[in-house]
Amino acid sequence: MEKQQINLIRHSMAHILAHAIKNIYGDKAKYGIGPEIENGFYYDIDFSKCESAPTEKDFEKIEKEMDKIIKQNLPFEEKEVSKEEALELFKDNEYKIELIKGLPEGERITIYTVGNFTDLCKGPHIKSTSEIKPKSYKLSKIAGAYWRGDATKAQLTRIYGFAFSTAEELESHIKMLEEAEKRDHRKLGKEMDLFHFEPNYAPGAVFWHDKGYKIYRKLIEYMRTRQTNNGYIEVSTPGVMDRCLWETSGHWEKYGEHNYSGKTEDGKTFCIKPMNCPGGALIYKQGIKSYKDLPIKMAEFGKVHRYEASGSLMGLMRVREFTQDDAHIFCTPEQMESEVIKTLKLILEIYKDFGFDQVKIYLSTRPEKRIGSDEIWDIAENSLANALKNNGYEFEINEGEGAFYGPKLEFILKDAIGREWQCGTVQVDMNLPERFDLTYIDEKGEKQRPIMIHRALFGSIERFLGILIEHHAGILPFWLSSNQVVIAPIAEAFNDYADEIEAKLKQAGIYTTKDLRNEKISYKIREHSLQKANIIAIIGEKEKTEKTITIREIGSDENKTYKLEEFIEKVKKDSRMPNSCS
Repeated sequence: MEKQQINLIRHSMAHILAHAIKNIYGDKAKYGIGPEIENGFYYDIDFSKCESAPTEKDFEKIEKEMDKIIKQNLPFEEKEVSKEEALELFKDNEYKIELIKGLPEGERITIYTVGNFTDLCKGPHIKSTSEIKPKSYKLSKIAGAYWRGDATKAQLTRIYGFAFSTAEELESHIKMLEEAEKRDHRKLGKEMDLFHFEPNYAPGAVFWHDKGYKIYRKLIEYMRTRQTNNGYIEVSTPGVMDRCLWETSGHWEKYGEHNYSGKTEDGKTFCIKPMNCPGGALIYKQGIKSYKDLPIKMAEFGKVHRYEASGSLMGLMRVREFTQDDAHIFCTPEQMESEVIKTLKLILEIYKDFGFDQVKIYLSTRPEKRIGSDEIWDIAENSLANALKNNGYEFEINEGEGAFYGPKLEFILKDAIGREWQCGTVQVDMNLPERFDLTYIDEKGEKQRPIMIHRALFGSIERFLGILIEHHAGILPFWLSSNQVVIAPIAEAFNDYADEIEAKLKQAGIYTTKDLRNEKISYKIREHSLQKANIIAIIGEKEKTEKTITIREIGSDENKTYKLEEFIEKVKKDSRMPNSCS
């Protein structure tokens, strides 16, 4: 089914949910908004005048009422009304009154009726409830939601539901969610002792534990190696800088409310760095640049801070403090297309190293609120489109979703259970070089503006690691893991041999720990499997005598025995970064 049609079904399901609520709870419930969303729909409802609000225990009753409505083959009837008619029709619902009064003068106002439920709605909807297949929808959860997202306004009850074209698609989605719950990086992060959060003291900031920080550093080491091999230099810019920099760049006007800032005794306002671009521009300005110096590929692992609403924070996926694997490529207009293609190829190679073979590319074009002339935007958008077309890359247009200073390519990864994640971006910027007065001397000795290409491949180290944990269900590739080998002697008599193995493995650069507790080996294996140790080394009399090592690799019930030196060579080889990085 086409996306447009399934969205019509999802939007219509929100109305059917509201109709069912009206049948069960009567006219005391007041309705806010009920849009379609990814995979389903929701409706915000005020139950404060009712005897009680529904809970998830009431879902079965509500779904049965929805089934009855759908089976009646009821049409969705549209009617255009005047503003006065709309105000009269919804006079007892302050939420609809607020929406109606906020409409621009002269805007078309429509209402939709299904059964005995009438709603203020732009539409469109399906023609009738018969278009909804049996068992293709399901209520999923209840949450509190402030009216129109404003914490100073009433809190409503938001009822969520799933809706799909068929019952089979719904069942597949529910199975995916069950698998996603098992893979939740927050749950695995705790089990694997990688990180934790302190919402009371540092909301949206990660406390990295030793094992987690090892992986974090390994990701940076990997990217640093790839960048060095591809002609990048690395810089570092201050974490606190004058607000005027972001006013010059245009970020303050666009994102000022998300910045952490404060005044000093001299009356200046400083920002904790929300993005790295202005700092990169200032480094470029040091000294005169010739066309012969370009392209300059300037990378920075910059820690940035952006305020996000508390309710939107979600583990590593959405934080307030994170590290970007940022880079800014300064090039001539003639070099722009080739640099975009080099960057694109690098991004796809890197994703493949981490197990992501299915990657979608979107070209996001000029947003409504932007800086720069249409002429500049035409050049930048065409350059990205031509780079993709001329090199055989498939892509889709994402209208109006570009950065405020330039169009961008977005890279969407599909993980092991079919979910999509937006990660890397490549953005062509012809505006910031103008605003920061960046120049280079061309072959005629005249000053010209460079093109500035913004580039992030992981996006943020934190979020990419969260995606990796869920993609691999916590069982990270051996080279990336921080829990590579656990040595588990079956008795205290073999602790000295465990010490010897540990020393040799650590000397070989392998992350190694010992478990010398007086516990049964079966207990140790279960516990370290839960913590996603890649290899558990079982040490007993035979191993000590013969200078061997018996191992069990994660995901296998089979034990393998190696000569100790043979095993060390094996794990040294396995611990190397992917070939494309060496």
